[in-house]
Amino acid sequence: MDHPELQARPPSPLVEAVDERFAAHGVRLLLKRDDLVHPELPGNKWRKLAPNLRAALESGHDRLVTFGGAYSNHLRATAAAGRLLGIGTVGIVRGDELAGRPLNDSLARCAADGMRLHFVSRSRYRAKADPQALAALLDEAGAGDGYVVPEGGSNALALAGCAELGRELHGVTDVAAVACGTGGTLAGLAAGLAPGQRALGVPVLAGGFLPAEIRSLQTEAYGAPVGDWSLAEDFHHGGYARVPAALESFAADFAARHGFPVERIYVAKLLWALTTLTTTGAFPAGTTVTAIITGRP
Repeated sequence: MDHPELQARPPSPLVEAVDERFAAHGVRLLLKRDDLVHPELPGNKWRKLAPNLRAALESGHDRLVTFGGAYSNHLRATAAAGRLLGIGTVGIVRGDELAGRPLNDSLARCAADGMRLHFVSRSRYRAKADPQALAALLDEAGAGDGYVVPEGGSNALALAGCAELGRELHGVTDVAAVACGTGGTLAGLAAGLAPGQRALGVPVLAGGFLPAEIRSLQTEAYGAPVGDWSLAEDFHHGGYARVPAALESFAADFAARHGFPVERIYVAKLLWALTTLTTTGAFPAGTTVTAIITGRP
């Protein structure tokens, strides 16, 4: 039986953002308020976690184990999901130097929601793609019997949840744009869009690793890459969780113009990218662009 907390929500609101920076170039901007899809697991976190949580419950697991950095939205969402479902959670956190320090607000929220935090060195964290290294990490964390949710929540099950997001946008947009961390949301979104629509991802990390990750995720889920998608690089503003003064000012201004709180690590970079791309002529006049608002501050 499905858990009430995992019941499907109605489509998240889609609203038009009247903004002269877009209108001047003949571009219509819509905001897909996926930050409102679930009260505690907003946006892509709910869409990616819900199918994994359902699988964990159906397979009889009473503990989730996952991975993230010190400011990981995914760790917070997993911890909240564990509290809502009444199951244990373990977070394997990148950076063993954090173990002896006071918890930042993000990790403190995880702990308050019942997540047991296990800190590991950055080198060991990077090695988790190796099955033997992963097994050793899980055993060390006392989570060898847990249901493993990958970093960022991105796997084949997650893509199924994110494909629904694409289906909700059928017939209403030409371009659906989303900020990318691990690439799972973009991979699923592209699969769910209709022919003639395309997905645009804005990476929030430097490194250029996402194309291969997205193709790998889609191949795992669908047998081959699917959908029309591309990446807009060079809008990461120095890397993950970097919010320089210019981006902070832009985000505050966008929030004031359009009346909603702009999350800084992902959403602000997405909106900055779309504004820049529009003003430099990347979208032909007559294009409708939808910014997917994946989370709240």
